[in-house]
Amino acid sequence: MRMLVLGAGLQGSAAAFDLLQNPAVKEVRLADLKIDALRPFLARFASDVRCKPMALDVKDPAAVKRAMSGVDSALSAVPYYLNGPLSATAAELGVHWCDLGGNTEIVQEQRKLAPIAKAKGITILPDCGLAPGLVNILAEAAIRKLDHVDSCRLFVGGLPQKPEPPLNYQLVYSLEGVLDYYTTPSFVLQDGQPATRIALSEREPIDFAAPLGRLEAFHTAGGLSTMFEKYRGKIRCMEYKTLRYPGHAAIMEALRELGFFDTKPLDVKGQKVAPRDATIATLLPKLTKPASPDLVALRVVVEGTKGGKPAKVGYELVDRMDEKNGITSMMRTTGYSLSITAQLQVAREVGAPGVATPDECVPAAKYLAELARRGVVVRELA
Repeated sequence: MRMLVLGAGLQGSAAAFDLLQNPAVKEVRLADLKIDALRPFLARFASDVRCKPMALDVKDPAAVKRAMSGVDSALSAVPYYLNGPLSATAAELGVHWCDLGGNTEIVQEQRKLAPIAKAKGITILPDCGLAPGLVNILAEAAIRKLDHVDSCRLFVGGLPQKPEPPLNYQLVYSLEGVLDYYTTPSFVLQDGQPATRIALSEREPIDFAAPLGRLEAFHTAGGLSTMFEKYRGKIRCMEYKTLRYPGHAAIMEALRELGFFDTKPLDVKGQKVAPRDATIATLLPKLTKPASPDLVALRVVVEGTKGGKPAKVGYELVDRMDEKNGITSMMRTTGYSLSITAQLQVAREVGAPGVATPDECVPAAKYLAELARRGVVVRELA
């Protein structure tokens, strides 16, 4: 296998690290606009001829084509809004593609690549991280265990193991991405039909076993991927909520309503400043805590009937940072998920050529076994 990883940030580097664990992977091109040095956990591969860091401007179509030349799969860990044209290039070149996604409208555009992907004999798989990604694969697995499904509820959160007030939060991915999720309406199924919910709304307590304890859940966008379309008219209630420590959502909602996340520039002492840019510049150093270990909490609950009787199926994960290697839990559950999906693509274990989301084509048993082999263990709820 020869792989191209686009984006050498946290998730891209974690995906590259995971790929390099497999001797069958003969080359990993890790591309970013600027790569000054490999992240510490990748440093041991600096002399490995398989690891090939490279400078790449993903907005340069010719350079992207050169970077994709000769690889089996391209994995995207760049911002979601770049994935449309990049996946189109992969389809044109006959290169498998998977990305972290997170934006339903872009996924819908990527579906239009299906005729090209089928003709080239490759798969285009958007939304292949944690949420969307892992959580959707679990939801689909749970749905298939019941005869009829009434509700499907997904909960995921990346959290500090040692929360510090007032936000009890630390960055586990882009702050810009966090604010996108806190401002974008969320798609749900209500009475079997698509509807939207305001981000940060309908907060509710969700309890995990000690020492994690009580969290709060609230609506955010992207986590359902396109499942709300697939199960329109078939499942009464379907929703995705983000998990945080109690009190976080109320503070972020207040900041949003006061305009701190707005993108329209304001005049500040003669300078044009977007409130969101100022907020990010203010919060970024306070929420960036590389020495503070994180965790990922996930729960899927599907209710309906089996054999004519009420039934419930669920899955749960509480994963913690790999402190030995310095790899966060968010990187393990997101970057590793992307890597596993890409390897399954190249092995032709994700179904027929075309465009699909992971819940539609990734073999759950194989995928979960691969995660467990990496210490990311999902358990089925009793």
